[in-house]
Amino acid sequence: MAYVHAEIASQPDCWRRAAELAADVRADLPAAGERVAVVGCGTSWFMAMAYATLREQAGQGETDAFQASEFPTGRRYDRLVGITRSGTTTEVVELLDALRGQTPTTVLVGDPDSPAAQLADASVLMPFADERPVVQTRFATTALALLRAHLGENVDALSADAEVAVRAPLPIDPTSIEQVTFLGRGWTVGLAQEAALKCREAATFWAEAYPAMDYRHGPISIAAPGRLVWAFGALPDALAE
Repeated sequence: MAYVHAEIASQPDCWRRAAELAADVRADLPAAGERVAVVGCGTSWFMAMAYATLREQAGQGETDAFQASEFPTGRRYDRLVGITRSGTTTEVVELLDALRGQTPTTVLVGDPDSPAAQLADASVLMPFADERPVVQTRFATTALALLRAHLGENVDALSADAEVAVRAPLPIDPTSIEQVTFLGRGWTVGLAQEAALKCREAATFWAEAYPAMDYRHGPISIAAPGRLVWAFGALPDALAE
């Protein structure tokens, strides 16, 4: 597991490299005003969700996120952005192939020699963020950092915060709880989904995720002593109670 810890700890440096790369590949990323679809699978889909909301909030244009197999081929977009670490994800590769000559495509990928990198009209290559385990950590966050840098966000400040976070102890002992529910609002809904996925696939730990206000519409019924609710950002008024 040593390399997993090393890859997690390397995220701040990867984010800084991604911010530098974003300036070099600006022409291959969505321009302001374009109608954009962002696709991925699993972790990459959750990063797509976060970016789509951030881009719209930044006033850059209508942006939708889809699990790649569920992309509505009847819709028209100015650009499709695919996120795939390996560049071999079946659903993403098949979609890129289907859209050739119809919709401009850009792929964020870790392996420069992968099928996705060959199929897309433009490839943003991030081999420095590629990783050994199947369970993604630094590639996903680095892809999101690159896209945030392209939106004009201060990734250096985010990286400085992350350097503290990756070294800090967990705020709660995981052995003291049996279940965790992650909540988000806006762009952090995608982060909540990713946090829950990491708990499930990396630790086989019971974890769920919801938009914060939707938690009270049924899922809150599992709240009990020994079960944790973890919010990304402030809770909406009255939800804490």
